[in-house]
Amino acid sequence: MHPDLPSLPAGDWLHQVAFGYYPYICLAVLMVGSVLRFDREQYTWRSGSSQLLRRKQLVWGSNLFHAGILFLLLGHTVGLLTPHALYSRFITAESKQLLAIVAGSIAGIVCFVGLTMLMHRRFFDARVRWNSTFGDNAILLILWVQLCLGLITVPFSLQHGDASVMLRLSAWAQGIFTFQPGSADLLRGLDWPYLVHLLLGLTIFLLFPFTRLVHMLSAPVWYLGRRGWQLVRTRSTAMPSRTPAE
Repeated sequence: MHPDLPSLPAGDWLHQVAFGYYPYICLAVLMVGSVLRFDREQYTWRSGSSQLLRRKQLVWGSNLFHAGILFLLLGHTVGLLTPHALYSRFITAESKQLLAIVAGSIAGIVCFVGLTMLMHRRFFDARVRWNSTFGDNAILLILWVQLCLGLITVPFSLQHGDASVMLRLSAWAQGIFTFQPGSADLLRGLDWPYLVHLLLGLTIFLLFPFTRLVHMLSAPVWYLGRRGWQLVRTRSTAMPSRTPAE
């Protein structure tokens, strides 16, 4: 090693890689991979359906899962990326953390129940399991573990009533998106559930373009602004009727 270059302990180096460099790798793969998949494999840009099998359990599980996960995604995005100076005029950091804990816990439990129902249906029904791919099963397991980790962080957050951990997490996320050097140092010393939860969340971003999760980007917003009416033909007008031969 060059004598002028500082040497970092193995733990510090791994921490820097995990929370300083890995986020950019995951975000780059997320963006580039999603664009390439949409351009080259549009037929796979969908969520596979097995709704004819155990439909009642699918409906309940899917509705609970999607309601919970969408709320969690919105909450994490707004909570982590909103600067403290922007919301401090309306709410204190301590109140914001308490609101996040309560609302996030409710949404997390709803999502957990729905996802558990979906997993039970997929893994314990032979017909559904036969129609599932390895990617389908793997992403469900990863999301389930990620939800468990998120719920595990709740009691740890309650121990930090001054919202110091929440502010550090927000500063790290904002530092990553604004390319601030040294952002990984903000996470040093945090309890393990936070760190593992962040790492697995980044890994989900990394896997996103290669799974059925890409259908989340296909919300048909354009449908609301479409021009003209949709023409729907009945069977009688689409195919002329034929009189029986006499």
